[in-house]
Amino acid sequence: MPQRSTFSKSSLAGVVQPVRIGFIPLVDCAPLLVARHMDLFSKHGVRVELNCEVGWATIREKLLYGQLDAVHAIAGLVLALRLGLSTPPCRVVAPFVFNLHGNAITLSRDLWNRGVRDSASLKKLIRSAFSRRFTFGMVSRYSSHYFLLRQWLQSGGIDVEKDVRIVALPPTQMASSLAEGLIDGYCVGEPWNSYAVERGIGWIAATSEQLAPGHPEKVLLTTERFVTTHAEESQAIINALKEACEFCDVRENRPEVVRVLADSGYFTGYEKILQRSLVGPLDLGSDKSVAVADFHIFHRREANTPTNDRGRWLLEQFIAHGLLASDQYTDAASALREAWTAELHFPKAKAAASNAPKPAKSNKRSSKTKV
Repeated sequence: MPQRSTFSKSSLAGVVQPVRIGFIPLVDCAPLLVARHMDLFSKHGVRVELNCEVGWATIREKLLYGQLDAVHAIAGLVLALRLGLSTPPCRVVAPFVFNLHGNAITLSRDLWNRGVRDSASLKKLIRSAFSRRFTFGMVSRYSSHYFLLRQWLQSGGIDVEKDVRIVALPPTQMASSLAEGLIDGYCVGEPWNSYAVERGIGWIAATSEQLAPGHPEKVLLTTERFVTTHAEESQAIINALKEACEFCDVRENRPEVVRVLADSGYFTGYEKILQRSLVGPLDLGSDKSVAVADFHIFHRREANTPTNDRGRWLLEQFIAHGLLASDQYTDAASALREAWTAELHFPKAKAAASNAPKPAKSNKRSSKTKV
């Protein structure tokens, strides 16, 4: 278990520039900020520069064009970039998962006042409101937020193609758009659900833990080129993040995680709001609250491993929500196998995997340097 202490620092031979890692200021970026705060990157012998970005489109473009070496990213970007959906194809890899869950669906206070309590009652309101089309926000078509929002709407009998409009917005613009009446609800990560509840402009209708138990949320996304030419740095970053994730997942450490986020400069004045999903209870804004033991899972349940089951879930969501056709499944599954693994690009792991009953697919462009 990582403890706050003075670590003995080692350095990697030949490393001059820090590794540039981009992130979005959400609660699930906590492992990055905790690793920096606790000097875990230095402990494992790697220099890291954290870059706060505006939205997932910026994260995607900066990784694609080499302005960032790695990113804290929505899990779906690994498949979208690998297949070249909306961008030129890029041979990205996701060797590490930051967390499971962490999102919620928040609806406007106006919808609550008009009798909406779930997706079924929302459908009734939609059927009676002929003069308008309700609009809901999410962060990217390739995110779990998009899948979860559509799933929740469909569970109430809502036709997501005809009955509602779904738009993409940066996480930081969700609550303000809701307050201004530009959208009627959204699916986003914390703290933007709790922020809406705190400000009295929204209420939480469902959490991602409820909608898709065990789903992968954010990943460390980088490129094959980076991990093959910087294998030691890549492994050092993963080792540091594993320690940070383990620390973040211990209940007794959560108040410290809140303080690290609040003191980082990215969540100024939000300490009480951050506590809601990290320490609990989570106020739903409907005279109810829920426990948050599994709202964010940073390390338990093999959370940091890109397992086959979680990769399969991701691919199935792309098919189910129309991002890929069913006849593309085989090619997409092959692309995902190459990218969604901790073993493919690190020689020691590959050697261990070679003795397993079902070895990972070999990658001839893999690193030459042992980690």
